[in-house]
Amino acid sequence: GAKVLCYFSAGSSEEGRPDFDDLPEPAQGEQLEGYPDERWLDVRSLAVFDVMTARLDLARSRGCDGVEPDNVAGHMNDTGFPLTAADVLAFNRNLANEAHRRGLAIALKNDGEQARELVDYYDLELNEQCFEYDECDQLRPFVAAGKPVLNVEYAGSLAEANELAASVCPRARAVGLRTLVLPVDLDDEFRVSCF
Repeated sequence: GAKVLCYFSAGSSEEGRPDFDDLPEPAQGEQLEGYPDERWLDVRSLAVFDVMTARLDLARSRGCDGVEPDNVAGHMNDTGFPLTAADVLAFNRNLANEAHRRGLAIALKNDGEQARELVDYYDLELNEQCFEYDECDQLRPFVAAGKPVLNVEYAGSLAEANELAASVCPRARAVGLRTLVLPVDLDDEFRVSCF
């Protein structure tokens, strides 16, 4: 009964990925903060979208049930391109439509600002640190639509995770978020569940 969501970055290039050379240099912008080998992409570029649809094909061929495209909120970051909310909204809608054409579910990740406009296109919401950044209210359209909202908060140790969970879990349950507290390094050292 498990479902597998396959990760890929839809809004950034990552050196070392097999399709890195398919992304045109002019469509690669500023470096993502904290990630020296990753640069924002111009999601208005047809060449970029072609790479992303090829990644959807790869996900399908590998037996993924769905996808989790990352870095899909470029309009809220210093990308090096004059991306507007409308540009990103169009990219995200087209990406969802292409995923569904391939029989893949798709998760909206960390773009709560556009949740209301995208809830009809996406099957679930995946959020990082909405409690830490006070953004959980943005996720209500998915909860209201009966779609899963998966949230993760990060902690540096198991003791810190348990303390954070004591504060966050009652609030998460009250608003219908499925929340985990995980290690910052995502090394599976601990996992504290709110459900």
